[in-house]
Amino acid sequence: MRIVVALGGNALLQRGETPSATNQRHNARRAAAAIAGLAAEHEVIVTHGNGPQVGLLANQAECDRIAWPLDVVGAESHGMIGYILAQELHNALGHDRVASLLTQTEVDPHDPAFDEPSKFIGPTYAEEAARRLAQERGWRIARDGRAWRRVVGSPEPRALLGVPAIRTLAAAGTLVVCAGGGGVPVARDADGRLAGVEAVVDKDLAAALLTVEVEADALLMLTDVDAVYADWGTDAARRLDRLKASDIDPAEWPPGSMGPKLDAARRVALGGRIGGIGALESAAAILAGNAGTRIVPD
Repeated sequence: MRIVVALGGNALLQRGETPSATNQRHNARRAAAAIAGLAAEHEVIVTHGNGPQVGLLANQAECDRIAWPLDVVGAESHGMIGYILAQELHNALGHDRVASLLTQTEVDPHDPAFDEPSKFIGPTYAEEAARRLAQERGWRIARDGRAWRRVVGSPEPRALLGVPAIRTLAAAGTLVVCAGGGGVPVARDADGRLAGVEAVVDKDLAAALLTVEVEADALLMLTDVDAVYADWGTDAARRLDRLKASDIDPAEWPPGSMGPKLDAARRVALGGRIGGIGALESAAAILAGNAGTRIVPD
């Protein structure tokens, strides 16, 4: 099988964890071990989130009074995470058939998501600190669990640039790391020229598009929770082991977290593929239907 594995940004940098290179490499090593197990039996293409990392890099730029736009900061995080993952995958697999590709994702510059930011980036804050930073830096903020975080526009991915190269490498036996952070967001002008835009593309929706365009059989979204839960965060929370694509209404789920994952899984399942959501260490079991939440065609 050909499988797209989407690693959540929080699977690479745990909530509340110091954002050091050492911690991120440790988490990348754990991810590489899980992916290596899949790659022993399947053809694997890896993509990853960058929410915590892109927010931290943007904060650093602001502290240095350098106005780097989010597309450039996104590319920076894409390269940083891709480098660490590729190196740890090389070590875990014991061969050098690993390639990390910087991927551009085309979006509609008039997407309504620019006016309704929902994508969490950067670290968490207490409410008072978040409101102060929002006032000082012109941020939009929203509650993320018990904390608060910055939110930015997350437009719909329309096309991934460079898919033929990804297909060629994968067919030749190369494990490809691509479309990190949903890819670097770009838009075309009236003359068809590309330019970056101030946004962060949701990596799960980009992963769904990648899954379709590379003709993969399954999409696994590996994160820091073991499955999808209805009524998450309440006493009535219950685990959902299996869902049909037609049973999912993404609008009923949090737009900045589980909503895009279920939307992505629904999209690939509607095309006859398998979607899976769960913990990093359970990757093989999720694929087999023995762990996490499995989203299947009707």
